[in-house]
Amino acid sequence: MERIPFGVRQLDSIINGGAPAGSVVLLSGEAGAGSREFMHTSALINGLRQVDSELHDLYYGDLSADAVAPEEVHYVSFTASESQLVSEMRLAMDDDVVDKGSQAVEFHDLSERYFHISPVPRDWYASETASITDLRARHEREDLLGTLGMVLNDVAANNLVVIDSLSDLVSAMGDEIDWADISSLVQGLQKAAYQWGGLILLHINHETLSAIRHGQLVDASHGTMEFAWESGGSTRARTLVVRQFRGVLSQIEDEDIVQFETELGEAGFDISDVRKIR
Repeated sequence: MERIPFGVRQLDSIINGGAPAGSVVLLSGEAGAGSREFMHTSALINGLRQVDSELHDLYYGDLSADAVAPEEVHYVSFTASESQLVSEMRLAMDDDVVDKGSQAVEFHDLSERYFHISPVPRDWYASETASITDLRARHEREDLLGTLGMVLNDVAANNLVVIDSLSDLVSAMGDEIDWADISSLVQGLQKAAYQWGGLILLHINHETLSAIRHGQLVDASHGTMEFAWESGGSTRARTLVVRQFRGVLSQIEDEDIVQFETELGEAGFDISDVRKIR
């Protein structure tokens, strides 16, 4: 089976090159525990391969024999613009990686649609002056999930797509979006991803959900990676647990690894060379 690389070097090396093509992977984590950095690293390292192979070799190395790089990289955000996201990426990654990698990432900013029906002042999220039509439309239903679906239909086939973040959809729950919509979205993505043949990464801060709702998202995804803080004495470490992942988890279990300690370096998120928690 073809593998789509996550762009996280040590992880990809353990699982024969990456995720099975056609996978939807839930990145579920505590705030600051590495899930966002994983998302950024995956987008930029895969993008870097398309624009600067030498720099990609330096920070990542060769792809596995079973790995097929995504044709394109797409990053969908509900609340942030491209410039905001690139600035955030610079906080944890080398400028060369961000500058070159982001050139090959197509950003899809849905923030205007997301905030359009909220009480947030328009000039906080849109540069244009509001027209009378715009003001009236603020009180009409805006189909945010429908817009997301159209974007995915256009860009998901054979590509890496990062969706940032389901937590924003949870925050928007109310008259326009309810929990059934979010749960159905993930279930629908699982079905469609098989035909698209790429890799979809869904980010969620699991602290925003009940255990039951989080479990529903886990069941609706092909794979779930959980990012958490572990404390030992006076120190804390970021850790990664692959909770479930069809076609991948068995390979990790063969290595007798229960939990990975992770680190953040110039190339972003990675698994520590020093310690794998058994």
